[in-house]
Amino acid sequence: MTDNIAAGSPASDTPLPLDGYVGDPAVRAEWDNRYADRQQLWSGQPNGALVAEVAGLTPGRVLDVGCGEGADAVWLARGGWDVTALEVSGVALERAAGHARDAGLAVRWIHAALTEAMLPPASFDLVSAQYPALLRTPDAAAERALLAAVAPGGVLLLVHHAGMDTQAHESGFDPADYVWPSMVADLLNEDWEIEVDEQRPRLAPDGGAGAHHTDDLVLRVRRLR
Repeated sequence: MTDNIAAGSPASDTPLPLDGYVGDPAVRAEWDNRYADRQQLWSGQPNGALVAEVAGLTPGRVLDVGCGEGADAVWLARGGWDVTALEVSGVALERAAGHARDAGLAVRWIHAALTEAMLPPASFDLVSAQYPALLRTPDAAAERALLAAVAPGGVLLLVHHAGMDTQAHESGFDPADYVWPSMVADLLNEDWEIEVDEQRPRLAPDGGAGAHHTDDLVLRVRRLR
């Protein structure tokens, strides 16, 4: 996948050791290998859709799902947000924590799978998932975990690459295996209000994997109660 991945588990201010990881070891190993192959996988800049959508929000508690090398987490913390960031790759978490330390910012780091994170329910004013590789399951566990983390009055912002949800890939990537914004929207009831559900040109930082994608799918929903 591109631009970040999903994760979760007990929080701390530094990455947990690998034996503290909660989730599928094969998934962790896959993403650790991807990060280890390059000194820097992503651009190091916050995702454009996040910057645009957060502009009018009052900083509070935010969950950064699939934080990667930490660019979004650092940007949010610098903007006054109380940041919890989760990720499956220990390699990525080490880089993310280093960037936060260099910036003099505090972030809670979580090393596990989102669906096994044991996150406090309904406790985040913003849940941000930027291009996450969330595996689809029959019980919609990942979709429900995203929604369950949002506090009443809070926002879920889910952004993905347009076209990938229907596009076959030679690499063996099957879009049917992953969660897309439309699947989350299908679970919404009267407790939620859709504020943004659209495809639009991507505000892409220069460099980094995924930079060739030109359009985003942006879903922003608010929990009413």
